[in-house]
Amino acid sequence: MSQLYATQQDRPDTGQLLVNVSSMISSRAVSNATVQIMDSNEPEQVLEELTTDSNGQTDTIDLPAPPLEYSLKPVSAQPYSVFNLRITAPGFEPTVISGAEILSGQISLQNISLIPQFETQNDNSELFVIPPHTLYGDYPPKIPESEVKDVSETGEIVLSRVVIPSGVR
Repeated sequence: MSQLYATQQDRPDTGQLLVNVSSMISSRAVSNATVQIMDSNEPEQVLEELTTDSNGQTDTIDLPAPPLEYSLKPVSAQPYSVFNLRITAPGFEPTVISGAEILSGQISLQNISLIPQFETQNDNSELFVIPPHTLYGDYPPKIPESEVKDVSETGEIVLSRVVIPSGVR
């Protein structure tokens, strides 16, 4: 099993998803938008289809998630499920969110701002990718820093631990 993606058997718990849809230009709620939810392991199979209300919100929906215990151990499997969302609404460009995370027992809130369609119609949808958490993704190693910092340089200095200056009350 890949550590990045959990299979259905590895997700006995549930988490919840609530989607808010608004217009990018006016920030007003978009009612009657369609939100399709797909498992990232099977991106073409629609699991659920929701419609936004007059406030631009979907109903809260239960989705499978790995056990809560996964998030309590630092070296365990990925503690969240990953889903893709496809959002369409009349008068707006379609949008796809890849990588929405669902944790056991938690409500995940996904805010989406749709781009209004203008006279020129194109079939390109906007794609937003949420990368894996730094504990589970494949990222380059951190560049080591010196313990002793040169304070004559301008900018911020990041210390390895909390330091309270002497003489400060």
